[in-house]
Amino acid sequence: MQKSGLIHLWINGEDHALAVPAQRTLLEALRYDLGLTGSKQGCDKGDCGACTVLAAPRGSTARGEAILACITLAIDAQDLAITTIEGLAGPSGLDPVQRAFADCGALQCGFCQPGMMLSARALLDRTPLPTLPQIQEALSGNLCRCTGYTKIYEAVQVAAGLRAPSQRAPVQSERAAASDSKAQTVTEIVP
Repeated sequence: MQKSGLIHLWINGEDHALAVPAQRTLLEALRYDLGLTGSKQGCDKGDCGACTVLAAPRGSTARGEAILACITLAIDAQDLAITTIEGLAGPSGLDPVQRAFADCGALQCGFCQPGMMLSARALLDRTPLPTLPQIQEALSGNLCRCTGYTKIYEAVQVAAGLRAPSQRAPVQSERAAASDSKAQTVTEIVP
């Protein structure tokens, strides 16, 4: 029989009381108990980084370090202040990391981006002017299947103020021939 207990989690500046089973992960509490679905459920074993959140000692003014919510028990997060992607933006708008990801075209399917952005924010909080190898190391635990990481690294450099977004002209595509734009009659094929 599973035992449930009342726990208190400090998430994005708000206290939440939850009755959860002892084996409930922080990721499950965020997604299924609190409805904060920005942290993604990927590998469930700490390999992909899609569930990354920031954690600092409760009462700290810092946002904290990147941790993996899928391998952190919710009960063990009670003494931490957790920041999810939903809490990264401030009263003045998007966090510079979020803005840079948009400006640099670093957003692909979006599955890995919340964890990627939070890892980048943790890096910039501790190393405001990181080198490219430092950026690569900080994001090495966040996997992305859609990209070659170039635009993601660029976005972190832009957020740090190390460079401006690349200005690449969009690739022009050729117009389709007029005959291709007409609806074709569908014929039924019967075996």
